[in-house]
Amino acid sequence: MSFSNLGLSNEIIRAVTERGYTEPTPIQIQAIPAVLSGGDLLAGAQTGTGKTASFTLPLLHRLSHNNVKNTSNGYPAIRALILTPTRELAAQVELSVREYGKYLKLNSMVMYGGVSINPQKRLLKGGVDILVATPGRLLDHVQQGTVNLSQIEILVLDEADRMLDMGFIRDIRRILSLLPKQRQNLLFFATFSDKIKELATGLLNRPKMIEVARRNVTAETVAQKVYKVERDKKRQLLAHLIRKDNWYQVLVFTRTKYGADRLVKQLGEERIQALAIHGNKSQSARTHALEKFKNGSLQVLVATDIAARGLDISELPHVVNFDLPNVPEDYVHRIGRTGRAGASGQAISLVCADESHLLADIEKLIAQRLPFEVVAGFGDNSHSQPKPIANEPKHKSKDSKRPISSAAKPVPQKSAKQSTPRTATGGKKSDARPGASRRSGKRSR
Repeated sequence: MSFSNLGLSNEIIRAVTERGYTEPTPIQIQAIPAVLSGGDLLAGAQTGTGKTASFTLPLLHRLSHNNVKNTSNGYPAIRALILTPTRELAAQVELSVREYGKYLKLNSMVMYGGVSINPQKRLLKGGVDILVATPGRLLDHVQQGTVNLSQIEILVLDEADRMLDMGFIRDIRRILSLLPKQRQNLLFFATFSDKIKELATGLLNRPKMIEVARRNVTAETVAQKVYKVERDKKRQLLAHLIRKDNWYQVLVFTRTKYGADRLVKQLGEERIQALAIHGNKSQSARTHALEKFKNGSLQVLVATDIAARGLDISELPHVVNFDLPNVPEDYVHRIGRTGRAGASGQAISLVCADESHLLADIEKLIAQRLPFEVVAGFGDNSHSQPKPIANEPKHKSKDSKRPISSAAKPVPQKSAKQSTPRTATGGKKSDARPGASRRSGKRSR
């Protein structure tokens, strides 16, 4: 199977080929024809499976082959709207739109908060075909009358489950009320829940259902390991592992914003370069840290769960759970940052005694025991014997979340470039900036 077999235009296939992709992924094989047919779609796919290309490629094809001239007083009407839960994901998706649509006469822009609204207004005045936005900033523009949603042809809700988890349901419903009734709706989720079911029922019209991976499964390409450690020695153990194994690109998850900032300071004292991204950081600081991490000039990126949503780093070798997540499904999402598109990855969890119940919840969710190790000088001998997976965990997981994942094998220190044909996962380095746009691949902010 190749992209030319999926019915995409030569211009799009040319752009895809130039990025080095030759074979579509399973989600792309199923979703692209479904979107091209014009019907609604409900798709379950974890990030790292090629999800972004599965809707951006057919969306570009449909808009370029249906050259309806939108005319309206004031701001030109937008033809396609892609909603995402976070700024980082919005920037990544819009970059993919520009790169895949570089040979098409279509405009795109990204819109999110944390930056000045005025440059976004200027871009909207110039005309935008495809808008990638976070709900809050989009509604800011709606309130100011600077965005025209009256002629939306295609609506995409990307990572709709996370948007609902973040409390965006009212914003989403308000945005939906502003759109024309006749449109194509594409809803993508990673974890299926009653909330997603309810949203899909009210939004989609006889949708095609696609699910490309079993729920709550970690990737086979990710080698998972637990280090049992005393809580006050976690930072020393992390620094020890980074130095001993010469880890060159490490994404570390903490439970809180304060914990992220404190860990960055502590690693700095160990002469390990690290930066943090979380909700209290300015957008410029988040973008700066992410760009340094992606281009390899930053050794450690420390992130909270929400800030890390949408991070797409090609061949990321190491993910570390400095703190285990309270919700076990988030473990699957975290380690899905590595082992993407067939590449190998390593997921390490530093677990102290009072996190044993969280580890038990995770092992029950993924239905497997995680191998553990105790490093001399750092170990915690106070761990109790773990309970069988079948037993009810002390910490109840949210019944409403059932992740779908991609996944792993033991990893080399530094992932070698794959010799097999690459697939379009959208995992290239991002240079997207607030409000960036491009016409036919030439115009950018």
